[in-house]
Amino acid sequence: MTIATELLGDSFDRVREIVHETVAGLSPEQLAFQPDDAANSIAWLVWHLTRIQDDHVSDLAERQQAWTEDGWHQRFGLPFAPEATGYAHTARQVAAVHGIGPELLLGYHDDVHERTLVFLRGPGIHHLDRVVDTRWDPPVTAAVRLVSVVSDDLQHAGQAAYVRGLLERSGA
Repeated sequence: MTIATELLGDSFDRVREIVHETVAGLSPEQLAFQPDDAANSIAWLVWHLTRIQDDHVSDLAERQQAWTEDGWHQRFGLPFAPEATGYAHTARQVAAVHGIGPELLLGYHDDVHERTLVFLRGPGIHHLDRVVDTRWDPPVTAAVRLVSVVSDDLQHAGQAAYVRGLLERSGA
């Protein structure tokens, strides 16, 4: 492994830690708690950050997403198309992510996390300078895409932890 892959692996490990600390011990009702009608719930935030990681890393690894390949889409039973990641979801769509327990959320996240680590250890990671998106100036490389995923994941995991804090202080 290179220093870059070690740093990326450590970054994704930190996301996983925050996700587990945030979700552990909560009921499906608590995971669906929204501080107000337009706010994201813990369940939606964790589902979304995991979907983005699954989508983007699977694309880099040139493999199917865990969401569809491993049957998570069916297990979650959400009213979204299989390719949905939560990007640009409305408040109504956010509210539709309910009735999901911590085991399901963490199971999917752990599956995607393990697939991410396998990719980081594999031969494809040695092409971090490979251009993966030419719609930007400068074009996006695999390395930049991975850093973007880590950044997005950490922001959403932090938001989920904040919502948990609100939930606990509210006594709900």
